[in-house]
Amino acid sequence: MLRRPNIRRYTPGEAIPDETHQGQAKACCGRDARSVAVDEPYINPFGADPGGQQKCSRNPVSSGRDGGPFEARSPAMQAVMRRAESVARTSAPVIILGETGTGKEVLARAIHGSSSRAARPFVPVNCGAIPGELLESELFGHVRGAFSGAVVDKAGLFHIAQGGTLLLDEVADLPLPLQVKLLRVLQGGELRRVGSTRGESMDVRVVAATHKDLETLVRDGAFRADLYFRLKVFSFRLPPLRERREDVVPLARRFLALEGGPGLRLSSVAEAVLLGYGWPGNIRELSNAMRYAAAVAEGEMVDMHHLPEEIVRAMGPSAPPHALLSLDEVEREHILTVLEACGGVQSTAARVLGIARNTLGRKLRGYGKG
Repeated sequence: MLRRPNIRRYTPGEAIPDETHQGQAKACCGRDARSVAVDEPYINPFGADPGGQQKCSRNPVSSGRDGGPFEARSPAMQAVMRRAESVARTSAPVIILGETGTGKEVLARAIHGSSSRAARPFVPVNCGAIPGELLESELFGHVRGAFSGAVVDKAGLFHIAQGGTLLLDEVADLPLPLQVKLLRVLQGGELRRVGSTRGESMDVRVVAATHKDLETLVRDGAFRADLYFRLKVFSFRLPPLRERREDVVPLARRFLALEGGPGLRLSSVAEAVLLGYGWPGNIRELSNAMRYAAAVAEGEMVDMHHLPEEIVRAMGPSAPPHALLSLDEVEREHILTVLEACGGVQSTAARVLGIARNTLGRKLRGYGKG
């Protein structure tokens, strides 16, 4: 079984033992702190041993909670996961594109976790969260005396990731001078710490991610073309949640179980509301919505009024109540509402309604909608 890092966090500026370039330390890095890790069980998200023969699973793939587990029921996400399995066998650079909250870091972790590097560190760093004047030292490290305040040698994130994977999140925010230095590392596999004249060999897979349009930035001169093409050996574009409706309800159920336990369920009306929402914040917004619902729900059923107000409000004003509707009329209205919320996809609507696909088809034909 592979091993997942058990992270010890360091406060900003605290020195990390400089032994990673010798392959002695296993480490990881959070977005806001640098970390050193020891071992505890790790589960391969693609269901195969790293370096072994991998098979594409038809079942949903889970890669953790942050950014969302992978539910690959939609054709778009199934295509992404099939390619990711193949890419995981290589050590070539990868670019992951997609809107905020689509799961770019989750995909990067899944690729790392199914690669031959899985037992080594996965180190994510947000390039936009660290001031440009500090980022060079954070990435490449520095030697004592390199600048005012450099009282000891310090390993960079490339050293921490030695043998593993470095995720450059929001890579479009890298200052142009640093882009040149990153390009040299990618081309030669060697870096120099700030203030040093000695080169150090690096064996690190680089995965870059951004929500920005890199091709446009290249044309505008804001991102180096040579770095872009050096990184773009493999490229993924993650679809927004509004383009993968088949995954909305399974993801919501997964998040709800994580927040409230397996006994907490979504009503069919709540599922229809989730399917009809546009999800501008993508999977991260859905995760937060289920966290809210789990906190305010009474009993084991999450209904529409347990969802965040902005999601319910997006459905528009409620239709005025009708007096003396028959049970058949109520059922017809509800079925057609769910079908519309599901974009006319009968298989999805049948799953939300809890009836068989052929049963739904028979009812729709009875309504003259078949």
